Amino acid sequence: MNYRGQKIHVRSAGPTGSRSVLLLHGAAFDSATWQELGTLDVLAAAGYRAVAIDLPGYGKSKGVKGVRVKPAEFLIDFLPMLDIGKPVVVSPSMSGSFSFPLILERPDLVSGYVPIAPVRAPEYAKRIKDSPVKILVVWGEQDRLFPPSQAQVLAACFRDARILILPGARHPAYLDQPKMFHAGLVKFLGEVDTP
Repeated sequence: MNYRGQKIHVRSAGPTGSRSVLLLHGAAFDSATWQELGTLDVLAAAGYRAVAIDLPGYGKSKGVKGVRVKPAEFLIDFLPMLDIGKPVVVSPSMSGSFSFPLILERPDLVSGYVPIAPVRAPEYAKRIKDSPVKILVVWGEQDRLFPPSQAQVLAACFRDARILILPGARHPAYLDQPKMFHAGLVKFLGEVDTP
């Protein structure tokens, strides 16, 4: 797909027209991580439409020439172009800079939010109040970059929140506990689909 004249690399799996899940990535990763971890296959097997993108300047996505892509604006602009309805957004670490503005300014564009030890959580926790977005906060028990205590602070900003602490897991917690992460994610997606 194109964004301001540059290619944004997209991977997808699962039936079109079903509940969609948008998978972002951390600074050291890209959409291939979700392919290799089996997340795309797990979600597709559960009946969901999984869409993983390389954020601008990462993986196979080019940076936008002559334009500094503002993380605060990218998803608000790009999400409607994907034509996947109102997805549940999975947002690890660095991608919090992209997803938090979406959740804060355009909650109507999403059905749920799964931040995984996202950057800028304390900053956005001060700005997000009583959000209607359903959320599953995921953290690694052994995260050395961001303390797991931030999970409670972030969850408290949302009306309908759950927390999943992955035992023994580091900052990219889904890599250390993929089965537990996948089970928690699929369970949450079922709850999103329940009014």
